[in-house]
Amino acid sequence: MYTAMMVAGLTVDPMTNSPIVILKEIDGEKTLPIWIGLLEATAIASELEGIKFSRPMTHDLLRNIMGAVDIEVIRIEVCELKNNTYFALIHLKQGEKEMAIDARPSDALALSLRVKAPIFVADQVIEQSSQIDLKAEAEDKSEEGKKWQEILENLTPDDFGKYKM
Repeated sequence: MYTAMMVAGLTVDPMTNSPIVILKEIDGEKTLPIWIGLLEATAIASELEGIKFSRPMTHDLLRNIMGAVDIEVIRIEVCELKNNTYFALIHLKQGEKEMAIDARPSDALALSLRVKAPIFVADQVIEQSSQIDLKAEAEDKSEEGKKWQEILENLTPDDFGKYKM
């Protein structure tokens, strides 16, 4: 079973300073926090706030391409939670053909906001989310993974301020 949800807002994890998107049940009180990246949070926040950029951002570009080739987003599903990682599907329709495309929940949500597609979360994901291990170690323990983890952990919002949009 799936529960219909909406993007209720964004917040920041006080322990890690990571952005969190909050999904809220449309006809109820269930909520689902999903930790996301800073760039994805920016994409979601800009759409929630109605901020328009002079050039299309990535999710706007995707929406524009899909519109040009008559592809409709039917719905977004946050369908799985495995090893503290959420998985999502973007359900698309082109003519009579329907397909589901694997996506990060943050990208699926940013797209859904732009095309006004409904968001659904698997009930098992909502149940499992209350058992997430917030102190889990990163999965990529390679030297390359450690290097990227350090770079990302040391980024601040000011680091993105020098880039014009």
